[in-house]
Amino acid sequence: MNWVILIIAGLFEVGYTYSLGKTKEVSGNAIYTWYGIFVLCLIVSMVLLIKSVQGLPLGTAYAIWTGIGAVGTVIIGILVFKDPVSFWRLFFIGTLIASILGLKFVTGH
Repeated sequence: MNWVILIIAGLFEVGYTYSLGKTKEVSGNAIYTWYGIFVLCLIVSMVLLIKSVQGLPLGTAYAIWTGIGAVGTVIIGILVFKDPVSFWRLFFIGTLIASILGLKFVTGH
């Protein structure tokens, strides 16, 4: 169950980076809505990360949490915010995904 909680925490990390990106695109009162979503996602992500490390090694959990956030944020950046795409960018995202999966499989929990 700790792995599921950790994955959800990583997805909420992607949520708060997405919200941060959206604040650059809006103005007026809408910016406060996105800041609110940012804070909510940040809190949920941190609480779930704290919960997951109660049953997982801290270093492994943190590396996977940041990896999910990094990969998810790059994908959102490409798909939503039109960030540049190149072979090498995708290659290194692939190696990051492989590293995340590797950490999951070598952790004995």
